[in-house]
Amino acid sequence: MTTRLRPAPARHPLRTAAAVVCAVLGLGLIGGAVTGSWLTGDSTAHTAARTPYTEARAFWHSAPVDTLFPRTLKGEEAGPGGADRVWTRVAVAPDGTCATALDPHLVTTLQPVGCARALRATYTDATASHVTTVGMVFAEADATAMRALGSRFATEGLTERTDLMPRAFPATGTVAARFGDPQRASWTVKVLTDVPVVVYAVSGFADGRTVVDPQPAEKARGKGATSAPAQAGLGHEAEGLADGVESTLRASLGAALEPPE
Repeated sequence: MTTRLRPAPARHPLRTAAAVVCAVLGLGLIGGAVTGSWLTGDSTAHTAARTPYTEARAFWHSAPVDTLFPRTLKGEEAGPGGADRVWTRVAVAPDGTCATALDPHLVTTLQPVGCARALRATYTDATASHVTTVGMVFAEADATAMRALGSRFATEGLTERTDLMPRAFPATGTVAARFGDPQRASWTVKVLTDVPVVVYAVSGFADGRTVVDPQPAEKARGKGATSAPAQAGLGHEAEGLADGVESTLRASLGAALEPPE
């Protein structure tokens, strides 16, 4: 038995032309995508590069408080005579603006790099006789502006000016309850240039005594310094805690920048 084949309809010229155009456009789009990947080296061409600067801008509000300000910080050979130090966190301030956290003169000095946020916490030493507020100002500037600010602090001696001393953060119900601005004894301000952050610390006595001759940490830690802050080791307290928080920040940012396995 045979079956009669049905004749196939003739192709319409317009339909054929449309099919050809669609095929050409499709190949063009695919080729463009492939070319884009070749030019950028991989398929993440449109993903913004992550750097310590880009990561730090969002890090302050995404990192846990214990990451930014650990409950306990250890300073090896951070005390007078190379003694080890251990500090315990007693309070963390709500994040805020520079205007609420810093002295107006210091706010003006930091204005060229902008202030995205200011974070603060207060620590005490193992004897609970010293208290220190340590803070981080997350800036909005690029590396060039941060280097310029760091150079200005170094060349103009801004770290030694008492009118640029950071504010203390007292905490009710803790050993730092009486740690106000009149109790500030020693301080340090460090402008970091590889990340957009200014780290600072200011120390004082936990008993609330007023200090009439505050001294920058660098001088209070100097050989032969005889001021009250120097003899009490408060310069070492400020410098040691600032270094500790800075090291923690760098380690945390480094871990955040590592590519996922």
